Amino acid sequence: MNTHEQLDRILADRLLVLDGAMGTMLQRHRLDEHDFRGERFAVHPQNLQGNYDVLVLTRPDVVTQIHRQYLAAGADIVETNTFNSNAVSQASYALESFIYELNVEGARLARAAADEFTARDPTRPRFVAGSIGPTNRMLSIPRDVNGRVSRSITFDEMKTGYMHQIRGLIDGGADLLLLETVVDVLNARAALGAIQEVQAARGADLPVMISLTIMENGHTLAGQTLDAFYVSMAPARPWSIGINCGFGARGMGPYITELARIADCWVSVHPNAGLPNAFGDYDQTPSLFAEQLRGVAESGCANILGGCCGTTPDHIARVAEALEGIEPRRLPDRS
Repeated sequence: MNTHEQLDRILADRLLVLDGAMGTMLQRHRLDEHDFRGERFAVHPQNLQGNYDVLVLTRPDVVTQIHRQYLAAGADIVETNTFNSNAVSQASYALESFIYELNVEGARLARAAADEFTARDPTRPRFVAGSIGPTNRMLSIPRDVNGRVSRSITFDEMKTGYMHQIRGLIDGGADLLLLETVVDVLNARAALGAIQEVQAARGADLPVMISLTIMENGHTLAGQTLDAFYVSMAPARPWSIGINCGFGARGMGPYITELARIADCWVSVHPNAGLPNAFGDYDQTPSLFAEQLRGVAESGCANILGGCCGTTPDHIARVAEALEGIEPRRLPDRS
């Protein structure tokens, strides 16, 4: 049975729980420049503090501990610590030549933790989602808004920047590829093109999850509506489509309802722990977060639920408890 079939069978029976925020947990460790550099990058010419992805090479113990905490909390799927492990984003730290290794090691750490928990209870297999972020550039918004076409990066450069990441995630043992926090459909199209080419070359067929982030007006940062975004993504035949980040579950509810109405695939949702306070922190308690996600699940609008910014293993543990016994959303019959 391949991963597609295995996950589809599970979702026909119950909801799946995605993990919570990696960055939130890493920040709690108060790591310094030495932690980010380790011995490997002791003489690297640029500061690395804040580049949380490099910790898969310099502090794998911390990353592994966080994966285990989320699995112990009840997550069925853990995300790799590779959100910014693409050539475009890592150029800010002069680490473009380490993209493949960052992704291989990020996937291996999550794979080992997931396999450990699967071995404890083979009736409940755990899965690894290779996290692919939006990069720090946007193809849809030109560098000079008053000029003609003046992009800071081309579509082909963006696509190539993703290809090394995807090769690493596949070779490191990811079960799924999660294109998340999508803010720009052109960036997403570049990533999907890279996924298609790499999977074809590797002979791989990992399920692809696509998750956009929207503003409170229901549009992406680049101005696209939810319906338009889905139409532009549908030709890629994603295994799931969803919404993450943005704002809390309560505000996200109407948009998840709309997405569930139009989507022919599974639907995911992993919101922030409410809106940030004046200091940029997230105050929503695990109980309230779980209560709001339970409401989304009870409405029959989602199949995979978890957390984004501000969420912790405590949040995910409450979510896992709150979702027990809720009927999963059924795939629509379009025949």
